[in-house]
Amino acid sequence: MENLPRFTAAAVQAAPVYLDAEATVDKAIALIQEAAAAGASLVVFPEVFVPGYPYWNWTMNPVQGSPWFERLYRSAIDVPGPQVEALRAAARQYGIVLVIGVNERGPHSLGVLYNTLLTIGPDGELLGVHRKLVPTWAEKLTWTGGDGSSLKVHPTPIGPLGALACGENTNTLARFTLLAQGELVHASCYIALPVAPEDYDMADAIAVRTAAHSFEGKVFSVVACSTISPEIADTIAGDDEDVRRMLARPRSALSGIFGPDGRPVTEPLIDDEGIVYAEIDLAKCIQPKQMHDIVGHYNRFDVFQLHVDNRPRTPVTFATAPTPYDSAPGAAPHPPTDTTGIKGSSGTNSTTGTTGITKEEV
Repeated sequence: MENLPRFTAAAVQAAPVYLDAEATVDKAIALIQEAAAAGASLVVFPEVFVPGYPYWNWTMNPVQGSPWFERLYRSAIDVPGPQVEALRAAARQYGIVLVIGVNERGPHSLGVLYNTLLTIGPDGELLGVHRKLVPTWAEKLTWTGGDGSSLKVHPTPIGPLGALACGENTNTLARFTLLAQGELVHASCYIALPVAPEDYDMADAIAVRTAAHSFEGKVFSVVACSTISPEIADTIAGDDEDVRRMLARPRSALSGIFGPDGRPVTEPLIDDEGIVYAEIDLAKCIQPKQMHDIVGHYNRFDVFQLHVDNRPRTPVTFATAPTPYDSAPGAAPHPPTDTTGIKGSSGTNSTTGTTGITKEEV
């Protein structure tokens, strides 16, 4: 067989320029340039890096947080859109595979936001747009859930690549769905979570979940987590010293790269901004599979079956294509309009027919 990919991966641990999509994308591009200069072929960014995480959901009640929701919505991005084009151009320029989390505005409804992971190839092609299936806990105040259509593994020059956002890496069935499609490289995108219960160690939680997926699937995992900048603390806490102390809580972020034995390939980074690099050799996934291959010989598909509904879901499904209101059965006719624009005349407009309304105006 041909040689399996061997490459350098980069896990970015950084804070966004909070609630500023354009500035955050500029920061991301600078970090992509830095990682590429260090030899990285895969660069993974945190969950909703563009333009940040709605921490107010944890520190305010829903009524207090509502204006902040609008601020995030106005700061979010469209897919496709100019920020996505800038990220695609950067991936193409530096020849890297890119995974990055964004707040995506839903195209069908004003106010819908998705927690979305973009996967971009080294030629700048947008390979995947994965919307987080289930927002976690207080996140339900902000994000709409995605559907199964984006649970895909993408063929890339660095190997078969899948990605999940934060708590999705706890979802055994979502992870299995990716492994069963041949995933060998897994991107795990997280946010710093100092607002969790006091007995919850986010750094440990990230490490446990990443190690579990790597060990169970015999894959490499690249995990990237955001950090809490002084700007974020000032914006969220204001004059509330209790919230400020909460946001300064240690061990709220961990980024690193884990191997198919479930152990870190190199020392993970905790809390501080930086980039973790490690070499990934996919040939190292072969021998561990002889012991445990949960999508192969180490399973019983005559006993267990997983059904995944991967159909795209839309708010409405029409039996036939909708018709313009002026030609719908039983629709009230429009007053005729003559060429002078005087209603009630028997004349017709030569370009619009009897209604005086063009197709584009409907």
